[in-house]
Amino acid sequence: MNQARLSDHAYAGIVEIINDQDLAVGDRLPSEAALAERFGVSRAIVREALVRLASDGITEARRGAGSFVKSRPSQRLAAFMPATELPATLGSYEVRFVLEAEAARLAATRRSPIEMAHVEEGMEMLRTALLSSEPAHAEDMELHRRIAEATGNPAFLIAFDALHADVDKVMRAGVDISRSRPPEVIATMLREHEQIVAAIRAQDAEGAALAMRWHLWEGRRRLMP
Repeated sequence: MNQARLSDHAYAGIVEIINDQDLAVGDRLPSEAALAERFGVSRAIVREALVRLASDGITEARRGAGSFVKSRPSQRLAAFMPATELPATLGSYEVRFVLEAEAARLAATRRSPIEMAHVEEGMEMLRTALLSSEPAHAEDMELHRRIAEATGNPAFLIAFDALHADVDKVMRAGVDISRSRPPEVIATMLREHEQIVAAIRAQDAEGAALAMRWHLWEGRRRLMP
């Protein structure tokens, strides 16, 4: 097993410890040495996994004290992806922050009237789906794809489509988890998309990129309780 796979193994194992031991936010994780012994890997591998968990907002390191639970993945998340898939699936956000923010920026400067109408239509489709009781992940995916298409650069579509499997899981989970919470959570999700589309309509390139980054950041946060 290569180093990346070992790190994934440790990452998933730490998430399972948090869930199986019902650790609360603020609880301390076992030491690096204890985790390394438990997973049969080096402390360097455990340290890499902890850095990734911290990047995903699940743990935080405190100098001289160890690592602590910062947020717990939603229990509903397990219905869409096992713990072993969390590293790659949540890791796709790192790519999306770059790819989709730039796509939104370029779409705002390059979109034609026809492409803008296509994006607006996608927004209406998503609005209808989110305000109904029907699954909305396909409409969510379609709007993001139409924004990538509005860049006029086919490479953005190729890159976005390459992430389809991980993005689909995230979108399915995000809608389901959001619907299990108070109605304002879905309203917030809808408003985030509207802000992206409004910036593209206004040809506000930096505003579109910022709105997309904010939406992706909040989307990842919604996967936690």
